[in-house]
Amino acid sequence: MSTAVGRILDELRTRGGLQGKDIANIVDVSAATVSRWSNGKGTPQLRTQTVMAELRYVIERLSDFYAPDETRLWLHSRHPLLNNERAIDLVNAGRTEDVLAVIERLDAGAYV
Repeated sequence: MSTAVGRILDELRTRGGLQGKDIANIVDVSAATVSRWSNGKGTPQLRTQTVMAELRYVIERLSDFYAPDETRLWLHSRHPLLNNERAIDLVNAGRTEDVLAVIERLDAGAYV
């Protein structure tokens, strides 16, 4: 039986090119904890679930422009339009709107 958290994690891996250790680093847990969540043997705290859901949405938007491995790189890279911050750090800090604003510029063709 697949859990909602498990499905989100699967999507982060397949569409976002993220590995378990990437997800663990983003939400500040161990890779083993992410593995347990994937297997339905635990549930992250609500704040962590929110971060993962927002990250999934960011990845969904980026998948219109990039392959999974490119999406992973985009998330981990520092961006001038994000004040040289990394998108994954901003999502974790609750600043997903800032990341989405840059993606909207991608969609409009204003920044590639």
